[in-house]
Amino acid sequence: MNSLLLAEVNLASLGHFNPLAIAFFLLFVSSSLGITYWAAQLTKNTAHFYTAGGNISGLQNGLALAGDFMSAASFLGITGLVALNGFDGLIYSIGFLVGWPIVMFLIAEPLRNLGKYTFADVVAYRLRQTPVRIAAAIGTLVVISFYLIAQMVGAGELIKLLFGFEYELAVVIVGCVMMAYVIFGGMIATTWVQIIKAVLLLGGTVLLAILVLARFGFNPMALFAAADAKYPGVLAPGKQVSDPLDAISLGMSLMFGTAGLPHILMRFYTVPDAKTARESVTYATGFIGVFYLLTFILGFGAMVLVGQDAIKQIGTGGNMAAPILAQFLGGNAFLGFIAAVSFATILAVVAGLTLSGAAALSHDLWVNVVRKGSADETEQLKVARFATMLLGVLAMLLGILFKGQNVAYMVGLAFAIAASANFPALLLSMLWRRFTTNGAVASILVGTLSSLVLIYFSPTIQVTILKHASAPFPLKNPGLISIPLAFLVGIVVSLLGNERQAQEKFAEVENQIHFSPTR
Repeated sequence: MNSLLLAEVNLASLGHFNPLAIAFFLLFVSSSLGITYWAAQLTKNTAHFYTAGGNISGLQNGLALAGDFMSAASFLGITGLVALNGFDGLIYSIGFLVGWPIVMFLIAEPLRNLGKYTFADVVAYRLRQTPVRIAAAIGTLVVISFYLIAQMVGAGELIKLLFGFEYELAVVIVGCVMMAYVIFGGMIATTWVQIIKAVLLLGGTVLLAILVLARFGFNPMALFAAADAKYPGVLAPGKQVSDPLDAISLGMSLMFGTAGLPHILMRFYTVPDAKTARESVTYATGFIGVFYLLTFILGFGAMVLVGQDAIKQIGTGGNMAAPILAQFLGGNAFLGFIAAVSFATILAVVAGLTLSGAAALSHDLWVNVVRKGSADETEQLKVARFATMLLGVLAMLLGILFKGQNVAYMVGLAFAIAASANFPALLLSMLWRRFTTNGAVASILVGTLSSLVLIYFSPTIQVTILKHASAPFPLKNPGLISIPLAFLVGIVVSLLGNERQAQEKFAEVENQIHFSPTR
């Protein structure tokens, strides 16, 4: 009873001006803007803007990868999903993690050795540049758009919680700060913001988990028993994902989607060689594994200590479960720290996403398609910064449009599109001699369009948002259909044609995959 009463008192103070929490928040923002100013002095060309000059170490890139990957969906969304749905939130924690072995063994080394700035460099390496880069840019921008939704929704709710601002104004503030990072600091600033954010997020999560477990004698089983006693059935599957096919579809999307995320793939160009790329994945997997195990503790902790009704009062998606838990356990000071960490999480990921989107627009479309590779450094930097501004505006609009959605769920859809649009073409281009330009374009476009169409006809859009009685497509996540379809279309279209130049250059691809070129 006392803990419920305390939760109510804490909730009453949320959404109002909180000087202590805001002090932590402003400290992070001012520090990161200082990093951006420093990075701006070093960002002199496109290599610095996109890849930090390729001089990031394995540990630094591992932390930055973890910082890029542990998004608002991870910290805010999964904690909220577990708090509101119990056991089913675990599928997101595990799904986000298990994609990393695929990245390590299939993607990291070939990507570093074959590309320069974007994953389209790899797909187009032995194919016709223009059609492949156009298709790849479309796939990249669609994935980034869905991923941005989750980050901006989380950011808007967080700033509203801290400052009491209107949600829409909060989204605009986040968008403007993020654009300052990327436009002026490029990948150098983004990398260091991601590293700092990863350290803060891991530290904050560990501390929050320790405080939760301290309430239960440092016995996780006691925590789970308390959750089951308070909300019977939360330890059994079926609250969030009741259909086994839906579970398989979601698992496929989260596992293969990791290897198709443009902002994650782009990070492998920031290291000097393939060995360092593999090393950075090893570090990232360790950091990410610890983090995702702890989100489960935080989710059940919020469920038991704060309560589902109290969490839903702040937001229907449950995205503020972790900050509310922080205030419950440590007062306004701890809320301020966790909110600043959450904000750092969002800014770092949004910056990485925007940077990869800017690379698709400027490097893939402008430089290689419109200008046929003849744009000079100054022109490329101007286009990249203009593309960043466009994506910043898009991020703000999407954040306002999708107000109230659970951010982990929205990222799950982004993973499904990445797994369908990018992963099949990337894998086939590196491993299959017969793969053709038409096969690559067909695979990317069919993967993108099929996943989007199936998402539209899924229960998420038709029942939850449009309030229809049923949905034409029964699965909430399209991966089970769209991923095999993208592979099948790429293979069939390639077999229907014969591209001699692509086959002849395959031997060069095979050699280059295992040889780290000097830049």
